[in-house]
Amino acid sequence: MADSSTDLLTSPLHERHVALGAKFGEFGGWSMPLEYAGGGVAKEHTAVREAVGIFDVSHLGKATVRGPGAAAYVNACLSNDLGRIAPGKAQYTLCLDDATGGIIDDLIAYYKDDEHVFLIPNAANTTEVVRRLAASAPEGVSVTNHHRDYVVLAVQGPKSDEVLDAVGLPSGHEYMSFAEAPFEAPSGEISDVTVCRTGYTGERGYELVAANEVAGALWDALLAAGAPYGILASGLGARDTLRTEMGYPLHGQDISPTINPLEGGVGWAVGWKKEAFWGREVLLPVKEAGPKRILRGIIATGRAIPRPHMSASISPHLLIGEVTSGTFSPTLKQGIGLVLISATVDPEAEIGIDVRGRREIFQLTRPPFVPSHVREQ
Repeated sequence: MADSSTDLLTSPLHERHVALGAKFGEFGGWSMPLEYAGGGVAKEHTAVREAVGIFDVSHLGKATVRGPGAAAYVNACLSNDLGRIAPGKAQYTLCLDDATGGIIDDLIAYYKDDEHVFLIPNAANTTEVVRRLAASAPEGVSVTNHHRDYVVLAVQGPKSDEVLDAVGLPSGHEYMSFAEAPFEAPSGEISDVTVCRTGYTGERGYELVAANEVAGALWDALLAAGAPYGILASGLGARDTLRTEMGYPLHGQDISPTINPLEGGVGWAVGWKKEAFWGREVLLPVKEAGPKRILRGIIATGRAIPRPHMSASISPHLLIGEVTSGTFSPTLKQGIGLVLISATVDPEAEIGIDVRGRREIFQLTRPPFVPSHVREQ
């Protein structure tokens, strides 16, 4: 539904967030929780790292590609190779501009079967991803935007399995795989919930997709089940610090239509051996020659905190790029970030970042900044 005062879309759980004292921010045309009263970014971040947190990420897009050859069609368009996975698995992939190789969006593809692929793009890019896929879809293949039809919840942290077990939802499946199970609301409404072992935090966790009709009951049940484990409702502020500690890129900051996968550090999400994907012809020469700029991690040697658009230099008078993401790491108690810089710079060099007029020294490094636990069984 839309927020009449701001014309922003809101989650089906909006009133529950209000009741929890949420502070809201705009994300891709949606009003979503930044943090909650009694929690705050640092506490919510720590809950996810040490116990469990729950995020409402219903602003993320949802779309289906259905029909004979749907999976093969998606595979010929998006960057990663669906042929490397089987039905029941999910895959991180990219929607690239065919003419430039720039990243229109990064998204998750759920390979349900050869005639059904479910996509979760970023909020602001959903309409464009759907438009591009629909424009060239072969006869019999439909591309449908379901952006406002489903709730998406992320249960993240080392105690996430216990929370799902307590509400009777699947847990323990392999990383980047999904399972479906019915969930019955107290009202009697029943909806299948897709539970995928994915997330944006670097912790063991799951993302749940369900019909809006059971959104409130599912949220309530997960919060109640997580209470013995210290679950916290967590906002997109903590989601940002958690993903930055992993070095996960954010579309619109670290990757964008003006940044290609090799520059953005996501060339691993390209099926280079595939015969076709959007942007292939323009990217193959870049891969051969190497990118001229590249996304790298930075960590403060002092107390400075980097922020997006701060300039980076190899010496006081030689600019080499700029910060794309930056924050204070609640885990490390240091400033960390991502910087898009010249690929000629030594990946282990110290560089300067202009922090409010002062040249502060940062060490280039390869993320993640803290250990990842996403693949642990």
